[in-house]
Amino acid sequence: MKRILLLLVFIVFTTKSFSQDSKISLEINYPLPDHSFVRESYHGIIDVGVDYTFTNLNFLTIGAAVNGVILNKKIKENNGFEDFRITSYVIQPKIVTELDLESVPRFHPSVGIGYSLLIFDASNGYDGLDASDTTKSGFNLNIGLAYNLSERFFVQIQYDFILLKYTVEDSDIKFNTTDNLNLLKIGFGYRL
Repeated sequence: MKRILLLLVFIVFTTKSFSQDSKISLEINYPLPDHSFVRESYHGIIDVGVDYTFTNLNFLTIGAAVNGVILNKKIKENNGFEDFRITSYVIQPKIVTELDLESVPRFHPSVGIGYSLLIFDASNGYDGLDASDTTKSGFNLNIGLAYNLSERFFVQIQYDFILLKYTVEDSDIKFNTTDNLNLLKIGFGYRL
């Protein structure tokens, strides 16, 4: 693990030393799920992301981003004899536009649109067996605001609205349904 972290730090500083005007930024956020089925007992663990800028217009940048979110839920049943742990992995690729206004140079509002994939991994904590795995996916709308602390470092807040569409199967009944996942993310980033 230490080798991987050391390698990542080396890559970040090496790419910075060879780049004149890098178009890549890295971010780490704390995700807070709200007002959805995920909110029920799920806790945010971490959100990491990478942004790449395709084009930089006078007041607008357009690029692509991908974020990975980890959420966790623990369920205790039968007076604590059976406990299940459900880990949800959210993968969020998207196209992002960010405003670069001269009147407020430190603030950068952004809007993104993409597709999210939620992978639920359930395991039984008592005997270590896998209980079940499901996957859900849907349209993702992202809005955010970043504040530059310096030329490279920034803090940010983001809101993700994810419209999930999936099929529910229960004995003889099978139907399609939708649900919403709302994530508030607070964190910081570094422009390479």
